[in-house]
Amino acid sequence: MSTFPLRIGTPDGLLYEGEVSRLVCRTISGDLAILPRHCNYCTALGMGEAHIVLEDGSRKTAACIGGMLSVMNGTCRVLATTWEWKEDIDAQRAEAARKRAEAKLAEGGLSDKEYRIVKAKLQRALVRLGVKE
Repeated sequence: MSTFPLRIGTPDGLLYEGEVSRLVCRTISGDLAILPRHCNYCTALGMGEAHIVLEDGSRKTAACIGGMLSVMNGTCRVLATTWEWKEDIDAQRAEAARKRAEAKLAEGGLSDKEYRIVKAKLQRALVRLGVKE
């Protein structure tokens, strides 16, 4: 099986470095799959589920929330604002965040800025919960 080198990091440090056969993640313009021999490419990441397929065919899933992805000369680099592997997601914490955001939205009276912030918090919680299930 053909592979390519992948590095995944956040501002807190390196989360993954190794060979993979595929990376799938959400960009600001839709879902994207990176395969071996992908052309040079750079894009901003959106919020959504991401996964990598390792050399042995196993799959690791994560919640990816924002950042940048680049492919340069066959090497893929992901610098994510938030990248949480499925096994590291705290479902109770995400559920509590979802409930808080929904309650604030139902309450109303938010400024445009406050509304956008609460909607983003709700979306992050929903992404985490969707990945955890």
